[in-house]
Amino acid sequence: MTAHTIVNPAALHDPAPFGYSHTVSVPASGELVFIAGQYASDAEGAAVDGNFATQVSVAFDKLGTALEAVGLGYRDVARLGTYVVDHDLDKLAALGKEVHRIWGDSPPAQTLSGVASLALPGMLFEVDAVAVRAPSAP
Repeated sequence: MTAHTIVNPAALHDPAPFGYSHTVSVPASGELVFIAGQYASDAEGAAVDGNFATQVSVAFDKLGTALEAVGLGYRDVARLGTYVVDHDLDKLAALGKEVHRIWGDSPPAQTLSGVASLALPGMLFEVDAVAVRAPSAP
């Protein structure tokens, strides 16, 4: 069971094809879990594979691993922050495809930031997240 509610007002465009939702409400009783930026890295933390679409897929896999480590899953994510080096429409399409693969037509809220570079050489994409742990039953 997710601890948040997604609402996409009819008066605004349908954001799902772009990989995000307009609003996500979180009950005050839920616990927020912040996931640091994940990227396509090897065991030592160096960026791997220069292909953007591959980096997006690997970064989201690593996000899933981080979520699982704290007992959560993708459906618990309320907000994404995505960072794209040299953003363009082809990269937006690759990102949208991956978000749709994971969340279908109910993705979390998301802000995409186009950036000149990221923390390490070779990094083309990074994703961070805020997830919500549902309150425990009394």
